[in-house]
Amino acid sequence: MKNVILICPLLERKKWITIFKKLIPDWEIQSLESIENKDLIDTALVWNHPRGILKKFKNLSLICSLGAGVDHLISDPDIPKRIKITRIVDPLLSFSMSNYIIMAVLQYHRKFDKYIEDQKNKIWDHDLSPEINISIGVLGLGNLGGDAAIKLKNIGFEVYGYSPSPKQIDGVRCFSGDQMSAFLKKINILVCTVPYTPKTHNLLSEKLFNQLQNPTYLINVARGKVQNEADIINAIDKGSLTGAFLDVFEKEPLPASSPLWNNKKIKITPHIASVTNAEAGAKQIIENYKRNLKSETLINEINLEKGY
Repeated sequence: MKNVILICPLLERKKWITIFKKLIPDWEIQSLESIENKDLIDTALVWNHPRGILKKFKNLSLICSLGAGVDHLISDPDIPKRIKITRIVDPLLSFSMSNYIIMAVLQYHRKFDKYIEDQKNKIWDHDLSPEINISIGVLGLGNLGGDAAIKLKNIGFEVYGYSPSPKQIDGVRCFSGDQMSAFLKKINILVCTVPYTPKTHNLLSEKLFNQLQNPTYLINVARGKVQNEADIINAIDKGSLTGAFLDVFEKEPLPASSPLWNNKKIKITPHIASVTNAEAGAKQIIENYKRNLKSETLINEINLEKGY
C-alpha cells in the first residue's frame, strides 16, 4: 500500500516509522522527499507540516494529527473542509499533565523557591509559614484540564474551573460563557489548559491579567500562542502576576535571546508537561484508518467549528 504519507519533523520521523512498521507491516509509508504519485495518497499522518502542502494531495480524505493538538491543522486555510481530521487522546497524557500541574502548584504553594535560596545561603527559617493560601482556577475543562481540576480538588485545594460551555465537576465550582471575569476574581493560581484556536489566540495577555482580583501565579501548559510573553513579563513587573511556570512558548525552541530565560520569577520547561505515547497514538491512528475505509465513525475526530 502506498496511500499513506507521514509528514513531520525529521527527528520524529524515524520513531513513528518504527512503530507503524511494528504494528502494521504492510504499510509502505510515503515521505515528501520520495513520493512518486500524490494521487494515491488518501491518508496523511501529520505534525507541523509545511503550510499549503496538503492541498497537493487531491484524493486525501483523512488527516491524523500525531499529537493531541490540532492547531497546526486548524490554522491551515488550504486544507479542504471535506477532509476528516483526528487527534490522539491518550489516558497517559492526562496522567502526565496532571502530575506536572500538581508539581507546579505545590512548588509555589510550599514556597520551594525560598527554601532553595535558603539552602544556598545556609539559612534555617523555621518560623515563617511554609505555605501560601491558594485558590486554583483551571482555565479549560477538557480531558486534560478536567482531570487536573479533579486531582487538585482531591488533594484538598479550593478549585474553580472555566470553559466556554457549562461543565459539572463534583467539588469544583465551574464558570462558563460570559463568567470569565467572575472566575478570575476567585483565584490566585491560574492554570491554563485551553486548546489553541482563533478565540484563544493571545488569551493570556494584559486584557485578562487586568481582570485578576488577586496577585496570581500563572501556569501555562496549553500552547505558546495562547500567551503574550511580553504581557506576562509586564504583569510580573506590575505585581498582578506573582510569577509564572511555563511549558509552552510563542516560538519553540525558546530563543536564547528571550528575556524569559533570565527572569527569576519564571520557571521554564521545554514543552514536556505531557508527551504523547507514540505506540498508543499509532494504534488510534490505525483504528481510524480502518474506520475511514469503511465510512465508519472516527474516534477523536475534531469539530472544525470549535477548533478542537
